[in-house]
This record gives sequence, structure tokens and C-alpha cells, in this order.
Amino acid sequence: MSYIDPAFLRGLTRPRSARTRRDVLRLMGAAGGGIALSACGVEGRGGKEDVGRDDVREFWSGKARNGTLNWANWPGYMQDDRETVKAFEKESGIEVTYKEVIQEMGPWFGKIQAPLAAGQSIGFDLMVMTNGIQLEKCRQLGYLAPLDHSRLRNFAANAGARFKNPSYDPGNAFTIPYESGITGIAYNTKYVEEEITGIAQLFDRKYAGRVGMMGDSQELGSFGMLALGIDPEKSARADWEKAAAKLRGQRDSGIVRKYYTQDYVDAVSKGDVWLTMAWSGDVYSLTSPDVKFVVPEEGGTIWTDNLCIPKTAENPVDALTLMNWLYVPRNNAPLTEFINYMPPVPATRRILARKAAEATGEEKEDLTRLSTSPLVFPTEADLARLRHYRRLDQAEEAEYQKIFEPISKGS
Repeated sequence: MSYIDPAFLRGLTRPRSARTRRDVLRLMGAAGGGIALSACGVEGRGGKEDVGRDDVREFWSGKARNGTLNWANWPGYMQDDRETVKAFEKESGIEVTYKEVIQEMGPWFGKIQAPLAAGQSIGFDLMVMTNGIQLEKCRQLGYLAPLDHSRLRNFAANAGARFKNPSYDPGNAFTIPYESGITGIAYNTKYVEEEITGIAQLFDRKYAGRVGMMGDSQELGSFGMLALGIDPEKSARADWEKAAAKLRGQRDSGIVRKYYTQDYVDAVSKGDVWLTMAWSGDVYSLTSPDVKFVVPEEGGTIWTDNLCIPKTAENPVDALTLMNWLYVPRNNAPLTEFINYMPPVPATRRILARKAAEATGEEKEDLTRLSTSPLVFPTEADLARLRHYRRLDQAEEAEYQKIFEPISKGS
């Protein structure tokens, strides 16, 4: 079963990433063998995915700060000069080894699964994982350390309400957000005269041959359900079947020009497609004033890259210290300025706005655009319309893929 991790594709196109869009097809071909890992069976140690106070107390009892930390992250998720890492090291006295070793969730899970199942260190105390299949497996198999929220007071004080208690990790038992993004609709105003407001317009026959949809079945299926008024997070197999039927009708009517991985960015910019499913960060990185992004009135999806601690971490207290430190607004703002995705700390916006007011020239223009962008700082109305992906166990994942994967393949 082939499954393309959307987090992998987003990672290729982050504005500051070392990779470029032209690498996408080459890398997808090279990654084919690893992608299958996301559908493989896994064996755990009988881990516990729901935790209570006793579990937290038991894990953290006797653990102390060691003054060192190994952090695994994605490319393009830290300043080139490691400004944030250096600031944390100076303030905390903890030495950080930071490595951009996560390229895709499937292969990353395949790499860490065996040592975690054996109760061995993976060489990292902190890692960034996207909500989805692999993070769910880590939860279910007991691979993640339960978080001690008494040491995460900055998270409690400064995290946005929408970033707390997510459906994929109730109570933030194992994770807290690092950065987030939105799947919505991008459209080119040179070709689309009306205002695009909803998913229904992606099914409008007047745009036949000019609509782009995502080939990823998790994204595609979620939009099919949202079009029918179904919340993907609460969906069941019958809902998947209904959504698939609607999506097949869209395809068979000739409305869809192409099912895209990431190359929709160039297509909508050039007018090959006029409106398309899109990721907010991609649209923000465009310089074209003609392309607009909207959170559909029926809803969009929100994905989150999360900070979490492997249960076998050698320096978990140091990792927790960094997690808490990142939720101080003045510490989070430089990351947001670099990454240009949604920060989980809303107060960073005031800091960036203040910096913009004091800046001049191109820096002032860039900071003003960033601090006022609804793609980076969505309105409460937009946030209220966002939904997470459906949590899938292994059996459900196979069924879900069987229903939605054939649509983009024309079968």
C-alpha cells in the first residue's frame, strides 16, 4: 500500500528549507521504499496510551537535569544560524545537539520503532512528529513519555486555546505543538472572478478541468467529508464511503484537472488550475498577489508538528525544560519570523508587530506582512472551522486507504 505522508511534502516546501520544489518528484521516487513503512504492522511492549497522575509521577520520579539535550527535527524548522538553540543554551546552561534528521514520518517511525520496542535509546531526547498515523502508533504502543505539566507552566499560560487538548492527544498527555498549518483553498484571482468561500466551489462544473485536488488520501478524504458536512475527526466507515462517492463524481465529471502532491503551487500561480486545495505555508511563500488563500466555510484541516519525548530518552528533564522555554512569547517569536507557519503562542504576534513598527525598509515590509497575515495568525472564526484528521488504528488505516486511495489513481 502506498501512502505519501503530507508532512513530507510540506517539509520540502517550507520557505527556508534546504530542499526546493524541483526535488519533489525525484525524492518521492527515492522514498518509495520507505513510505510503505507507514502501513506496516508494528509490535509494542504493551504500552499505555492513556495516562494518569500516577503514570506521570512514576516516569519522572528520580529524573534530573543533565545539562545536555539531543533534538531531532525536520529541515527548515530552525534558523540557519541556530539562533533559537543558542539563546536557549545561553539562558538554561543546557548544551543542545540539534539535527535535521526527520524527512518523513514513515521512515522515521521505521528507524525508531525497533529500539523503542526494545526499551532502548534512539539517540534523541526530543523529536518533532506530525499528528497522524505514526504519532498515533507511538501513543498506542507506549513509546512516548507522559508529560509532566507541572513543569510546562509556560504552555499552560501562553498556548492558544486551539492548541490545547487536541483530539489526537487528549489533554496533551504526550505532546505539545511546535508549529501548525492549514489545508484550505488557493485560487487565482486573474481567472476566478467570484470570491471563493467554500469547498462546494471545488465541485462546480463551471470550473471543469481547472480544479486541483490533493492526491494524499488523508487530505482528500477529509475534504470530501467536509463537503458533505461531516466532521472528519468523528467520521466512520459509512461517512468515508459517502465522501468517496462524491469525490469520484467530481473526478468522473472532468472537474479535476489533476491530483497534486505539492506541484499545485506552480499550477495555480500560472493558471493551469484556477482553484485548488492548498497548504497555507505554500501560499504565504508565494510572491504573486493574484493567488489568495481561504479557509472554506465548510471547514478546513489543521495539521500540527508536535514536540514529544521518547520514553527511552536519556535527558527527558532537559527536553521538558526546552519545551517549556519555547512557550515564552519572546522565545517563540524568532522561530515564527523564520518559519512563517502558525505558532502555538498567539502573543508572538504582538512581538512581531512591535518589531515591525520599529523596523525600516524591506524588513519593516516583511514583518508587517507576517504579523498581519491570516495564514500565520488565523482569525478565531477561521480557527473554529478547522478540524484534525481522523485518528486511525492499523485496521482502520487499511480500510481508509482502500476507500480513498483509488480516487486519485483513476480506479
